Amino acid sequence: MASMLVRWVRVAVLVTVGVAGLAAPALAGVELTMYYPVAVGGPLTKIVDGLTADFSKAHPDIKVNAIYAGNYDDARIKALAALKSGQPAQLSVLFSIDLFELVEQDAIVPFEDLVTAAEDRAWLKSFYPGFMDNGILKGKTWGIPFQRSTIVMYWNKAAFREAGLDPEKPPTNWSGMVEMGQRLVKRDPAGQVQRWGVMIPSTGYPYWMFQALGMQNGQVLMSPDGTRTFYDAPATVAALEYWTDLGRKHRIMPEGTVDWGTLRQQFLEGKTAIMWHTTGNLTAVKTSATFDFGVGMLPAKERRGSPTGGGNFYVFKKTTPEERKAALTFVKWITAPERAAQWSIDTGYVAVRPDAYDTPLLKKYVEGFPAAAVARDQLKFATAELSTYEGGRVRKLLDDAIQAALTGAKSPRDALTSAQQQADRLLQKYR
Repeated sequence: MASMLVRWVRVAVLVTVGVAGLAAPALAGVELTMYYPVAVGGPLTKIVDGLTADFSKAHPDIKVNAIYAGNYDDARIKALAALKSGQPAQLSVLFSIDLFELVEQDAIVPFEDLVTAAEDRAWLKSFYPGFMDNGILKGKTWGIPFQRSTIVMYWNKAAFREAGLDPEKPPTNWSGMVEMGQRLVKRDPAGQVQRWGVMIPSTGYPYWMFQALGMQNGQVLMSPDGTRTFYDAPATVAALEYWTDLGRKHRIMPEGTVDWGTLRQQFLEGKTAIMWHTTGNLTAVKTSATFDFGVGMLPAKERRGSPTGGGNFYVFKKTTPEERKAALTFVKWITAPERAAQWSIDTGYVAVRPDAYDTPLLKKYVEGFPAAAVARDQLKFATAELSTYEGGRVRKLLDDAIQAALTGAKSPRDALTSAQQQADRLLQKYR
């Protein structure tokens, strides 16, 4: 999840379906179209191109056309439009939170319909349970995690030293973040802020950041069945009050909104000492930072907490048996431990299965760069990303409420009460 890079690239990759056990006929002439979201800064298209190129060397009999479709919302809209136009994709990486909409539209098939061998059924159980929370519905596995993340805290160690703070001890709770943030704010002689204490982005995916604050205050924002939200719960309101206070009361963050797409660059330029952002930015920060930085779990209030985020593989229903087999082969190959490990190193995303962290490659990388394990370790405190029926509309209600509170247009309580009332009207029919 991150700045929206909209690019259309068509990559033809030749692959073949692997054969296990006794020889079986190859799937000659199978062609797949895969929509892929480029939603985080960094050379993701080159990385995916490299993976598909490696795949083609081992599997030369299936043609895969990978279409880089912009952000997650763009990818979903384009994939569903292709489905309705009669020229559907066979598989896509789409938001994990698109699950309810895709199932409701009868657009995808559960992976239980694709797997046949005991090895395949074991594969379905090989992923981190925290990532599967946004992939399983009504006892069926609809999405396989791939481009997955949690929110982490990045801090500038040089700024901590300059402020007289221990650069190895970031804030671990809400009050500590305020206290440290006040010391980290840097102003010029005219009183203009040169460096903020902390920035939490509130455009792009404000609901995602707010989920973290809500959970840290002990409040999950939706029911597991996707039919209820808890936007106006007292702990939810208190979480939004804390967020608005960071700018308006404590003055350690700019008042108003903070842009998701430019925040990473602001951090790299020293304009904020702390930022909350996706672990999907980890490799880009590691590559570009000119100062020592740290990466840690988000601070706690009642508890630690972060939602998971990112994308899953889905297989569309309008596919032939041969296309489904080919799609399954590709998804199994790209989520294998060695490739999940390399993907995590190359991007900063979490390797989606525990055995990836047992590979020599990722073991060595984590030993030399412990920050690479922070998002994984935070999974024990994670919750599913906000996902409900009428998902886009229900999330927008929360996004609008957050921004109304941060800009001062409404009080946190009034904004969230209104959002909850509207969400209730949308979700009532699903209860």
